[in-house]
Amino acid sequence: MATYGELIPLGGGDLVPLLKRSLLVGRRESCDIVLRFANVSAHHCQLTLNGGYWYIKDLKSRNGIKVNGVRTTEKRIDPGDVVWIARHRYEICYSPIDLGAVGPPPAEDVPKDVLDQSLLQRAGLEAGEKAESTRYEVLDDNAGQLKKKRELRRRR
Repeated sequence: MATYGELIPLGGGDLVPLLKRSLLVGRRESCDIVLRFANVSAHHCQLTLNGGYWYIKDLKSRNGIKVNGVRTTEKRIDPGDVVWIARHRYEICYSPIDLGAVGPPPAEDVPKDVLDQSLLQRAGLEAGEKAESTRYEVLDDNAGQLKKKRELRRRR
């Protein structure tokens, strides 16, 4: 039977052949790849082959996934990348050309709304309206500064 690649467990164990273009990974026996570990969710993640490249998507698992040590919810995984499923590490081995890839790898997906906001807005540094100051005046000895702050909060 032809495979679409394999996962090599880095902690030792048997190779995991990637036998289908879409694979459900989890602890349940109904999954395509069954990982019998307590820290692996029943339906942990989905592996999908698209355009000659494998992609991984977290299925809201309890312990998440990482690619090359970086936690992610969805990402393309290139040959030689290390994938963490909970705390279990696997190196993915496959040939994009043999699986139908043409040209360089596709760009990472950019969120659809990424161009709808400025960089400052996305970073949370640009306010829609100028907010009134709620700072205490250190050199002001007058009473009532706390009251002023409460009033400003109520108006918002």
